[in-house]
Amino acid sequence: MSIDEILKILPHRYPFLLVDGIIEINNDNIKAFKNVSINEPFFQGHFPNYPIMPGVLIIEGMAQTAGLLLLNKQNIEKNNIIPLFTGIDKARFKKEVRPGDKLIYELKILQKKANIYKLKGTAFVENEICTQAEIMVGIKIS
Repeated sequence: MSIDEILKILPHRYPFLLVDGIIEINNDNIKAFKNVSINEPFFQGHFPNYPIMPGVLIIEGMAQTAGLLLLNKQNIEKNNIIPLFTGIDKARFKKEVRPGDKLIYELKILQKKANIYKLKGTAFVENEICTQAEIMVGIKIS
């Protein structure tokens, strides 16, 4: 899935779109990526002398990736639904994400109740785990 297709599905836009492409997607799993550039606006303040991607933005990237997976599962017009980040558990940050890194997000659906999904997310750089979390995403139908 290309960035053009992602922009048709997710409501996020620059500077808050944190997914650049989809590597794999099936019914219950997704693998996506973010190319982390020194030009990201958050690096101006986090931190000027040692730029590190904020952990909360890595989690947000996971939530956006989860939204892509869940919207891909829906059989209704994508313009009528919005993925909403509703919760986070067991978040752990194990490795820094720095400019020049290719951040890989992998998410798997663990369970579903009504329009709320619980997913296990893992973020990698060069096959090393950076971040792990369980996140919840709801689907709002307008």
